[in-house]
Amino acid sequence: MTDAAANALMIDGEKTVSALFARRVEEDAGKVALREKDFGVWNEYSWADWGERASAVAHGLWHLGLQRGEVCSVAAEVCKEWLFADLGIITAGAVTNGVYPTDASNQVEYLINDSGSTFYFAENEEQLDKVLEVRANTPSLRYIIIFDMEGLRHLDDPMCLSFDALLELGRRHREQAPSMWQESIDQASPDDLMILTYTSGTTGPPKGAMISQRNMLFMMANLTDCLGFDEHDEQLGFLPIAHVAGRMFYVFSLIASRSLVNLIEDPETAMSDLQEVAPSVHFAVPRVWEKQYSMIAIKLKEGTAFGRWAFARALRSGEAIARHALAGERAGLLARARHLLWDKLVLRNVRILLGINSARWLSTAAAPIAPDLIAWYWALGRPMYEIYGQTECTGIATANRPGATRLGSIGKACMETDVVLSEAGEILIRGPGVIAGYWNKPEKTAETIRDGWLHTGDVGRVDEDGYLTIVDRMKDIIITAGGKNITPSEIENQLKFSPFVSDAVVVGDRRPYLTCLVMIDLDNVTKFAQDNNVPFTNYTSLCHAEAVVELIGQEVEAVNSRFARVETVKKFRLIDQLLDAEDEELTPTMKLKRKVVNEKYAELIEAMYR
Repeated sequence: MTDAAANALMIDGEKTVSALFARRVEEDAGKVALREKDFGVWNEYSWADWGERASAVAHGLWHLGLQRGEVCSVAAEVCKEWLFADLGIITAGAVTNGVYPTDASNQVEYLINDSGSTFYFAENEEQLDKVLEVRANTPSLRYIIIFDMEGLRHLDDPMCLSFDALLELGRRHREQAPSMWQESIDQASPDDLMILTYTSGTTGPPKGAMISQRNMLFMMANLTDCLGFDEHDEQLGFLPIAHVAGRMFYVFSLIASRSLVNLIEDPETAMSDLQEVAPSVHFAVPRVWEKQYSMIAIKLKEGTAFGRWAFARALRSGEAIARHALAGERAGLLARARHLLWDKLVLRNVRILLGINSARWLSTAAAPIAPDLIAWYWALGRPMYEIYGQTECTGIATANRPGATRLGSIGKACMETDVVLSEAGEILIRGPGVIAGYWNKPEKTAETIRDGWLHTGDVGRVDEDGYLTIVDRMKDIIITAGGKNITPSEIENQLKFSPFVSDAVVVGDRRPYLTCLVMIDLDNVTKFAQDNNVPFTNYTSLCHAEAVVELIGQEVEAVNSRFARVETVKKFRLIDQLLDAEDEELTPTMKLKRKVVNEKYAELIEAMYR
């Protein structure tokens, strides 16, 4: 995109997210923008409600001394207050920094100090405790605002106030300066820093990616162009909003398209909420899709022989229709008639169970996914589009899309985005989504963004039709002692396709053969143990049960049969600690950190080579 084109980037005539949000608040005042489930009841909030809360947040922060350009951090699960605070901070001319609610207190301390946060929004007592524990070491911090005051009625701390108290301060301040909010919005520039999004820190301390108004406005237009959003669409909001994907889908796609998001009551209710909402468009990370597939696989094993036969026949009919659809063709009359019957009898019920029956598209990104899993959803009757990007390009850079999809690829370059391969095969990205750099880290910026090109660290290949495929992370490619180059993610993706495997890390760099560390799926392996009278007392004993080790061994051998001899896993071990996002081995999006796993389980790995 030329400089002139970038400067002219607009949505509905607006050049900033702030101005576009204010326009939605004014023109769509009575339309519902978000719904949140609370004690089983869906409460609705219109664009006018969102605008009123955002304005009150901005005025409340001004009353407390917020200056334009200062950073405010938000630590919470997905909730309406996150959205109200986010747009309040942005429209006040400040910068929002998302903090994962699973971050430990030492990580909170690092993020506050690195970003220089002056205000900190904490969801509840748990999040408050983390910041109070480290506040003596965070000199920039002035106030802490708490969304949920349950258990904190008697809190008496001059640094702390409730979100409701902030809103009340803001409303009083607004009465005294009624034009201040609009004046602040009018002051916004496309080049203003709007968001800090910290990388997961798998290779060092987290880095704050600086996302500008222009970056996000471009991504809003880009997302709509790739997948298509309209004002009648509904989503389910369940992923962390601190992640760029959650932010992009649950906040900014709404502002771009005037659509609606339904915010879950609790992470534990996400599946039942999905079934209830039945969204028209649905994005999720691969782990979510893998869990859904595992659920159906287990139900089939528990079902009758006739049920398994019927599902297999129905899926074959869906595969036939999907093959034609992916090729841009229309299936024959007999195939369509056969599929219509099986869809009505079987596949529709499966889609309803998964909460995707009303979805016109599904999408996935943020981690590698097995092409077979995407094909399975196509066979169920719902197109799934794999997209690709990074925080450093504000979301997506390539996408499969309606009418242009190739399974196993990450699609073609998005609008106004250049995607090329370096001589080493590294994917390079240039376009309006590429950020200016990392907050206060010029040396890291210079390493990653050179002459306007984002060096992604991913190795890719392009086919004759221009579809890009990711081979692996450059630093993760294994070169065995025999000199063979192995891409571990291909093997790991196949292993994760098993309903009994949650995650896997293949090891073998400069080694004579490949080995693997496996994290089991707790629910499905527990069910297997109970059904087969396998004794166990806790997660560790479950992982050491001989029958469980044999079960995973069978899954490993099934995957080995798909690969050349040199690419097969010769030995494996189970990670016998139950991990969650608060453990250092996992990112907030529940991906195993390869480097941490290799270091922490070095003895276990060495034992497989003795």
